[in-house]
Amino acid sequence: MQDTKRRDFLGMALGGVAAVGAVASLYAMKRSWDPLPSVVSAGFTTFDLSALQEGILHTVEWRGKPVYILKKLANAQKVEGRDFEVGGALYTVGIQICTHLGCIPSFNQASQEFACACHGGRFDASGVNEAGTPPPRPMDIPPFKIDGTKMVLGEEGQEYKALLEVKKA
Repeated sequence: MQDTKRRDFLGMALGGVAAVGAVASLYAMKRSWDPLPSVVSAGFTTFDLSALQEGILHTVEWRGKPVYILKKLANAQKVEGRDFEVGGALYTVGIQICTHLGCIPSFNQASQEFACACHGGRFDASGVNEAGTPPPRPMDIPPFKIDGTKMVLGEEGQEYKALLEVKKA
């Protein structure tokens, strides 16, 4: 009779240790799936649009990628699905990475266009690829939100959603 109680105790102890081990393993797996704090903090970048001058490109880093922000010239045409207005001024934003092979195109301020030195890719000031050059599509637009004169990269706002709606149509 005592052997049965002793075996029951050993079985329950083994079951308890296995349960604690399983919970600890699940906790460790969940922590490894969570993004690192450095990734979470890099999720949003704030930029003041009022500091921009017309026709001069400004580049910021968002999630390790170069993002260009350009206040377009007063006589520039609005490109639907790419440009947006803030306080009467026309702006454009995009991830400054060529959609052909991932190079970083340089901006020519005089001609107001991007040129990729690697394979001759060309984009206009709004990041739209020029027909007949290697890039298959325009530069990507990062999610952004406008809060007064501040732009928050990494958060979807009304302006970003409006650009996506124009693209779908």
